[in-house]
Amino acid sequence: MYSEDDMLMLSGIQHFRFCPRQWALIHIEQQWDDNRLTIEGQILHKHVDDPFYRQKCGDQITLRAVNIASRELGLYGISDAIELYPSQSTENTIHHPKYPGRWKPIVVEYKHGKPKRNEIDEVQLTAQTMCLEEMYAIHISHGVFFYGELRHRIDVGITEELRNIVKHCAHEMHDVFAKSVIPKAEYGKRCEKCSLIDICMPKITKNCTTVNTYLDKNLYQ
Repeated sequence: MYSEDDMLMLSGIQHFRFCPRQWALIHIEQQWDDNRLTIEGQILHKHVDDPFYRQKCGDQITLRAVNIASRELGLYGISDAIELYPSQSTENTIHHPKYPGRWKPIVVEYKHGKPKRNEIDEVQLTAQTMCLEEMYAIHISHGVFFYGELRHRIDVGITEELRNIVKHCAHEMHDVFAKSVIPKAEYGKRCEKCSLIDICMPKITKNCTTVNTYLDKNLYQ
């Protein structure tokens, strides 16, 4: 179990799975820059992340911008939305102080684009689900994505494989953060879509281990 002082931002697990160096630049060095993709994402979440918003559709209730955390993972953050479905069972359900009865919670994550070919988005959704599970001592079998480009929902199973990836990422994040060492650059196709490419300089820094090495290779030739 991690202490409150050791908690890291939950949103960072997607950055870390995409690129540990990107995560370290953002969360250790506090570096950030925007591009079209990040701005589009911010616009979408501006309309989603309202903590005072409540929506009722039939018997279903949607809560927005819910604070969640896991002491086991050492992560804390905000879920875009949590949908509550009425249940007659006490198993894997929760009680909400404003709504009588028992409710089955499902995490909903909003994305501005479309599904990715890798599991980066699924890892973030799984981490949020694991936080909610720990908070209420329940098990949740699936979560939901809403992709802005597709304009429809996609159900995702919270598998054991995804859970193991989340645990591994969380452990590695804490290890890197504790050492405060920025991982080396590994240039690839993903770099062209990264808003930090001009800060990271992956083509230049991927083989540089020290400042002297960088200067020798790029200034003193």
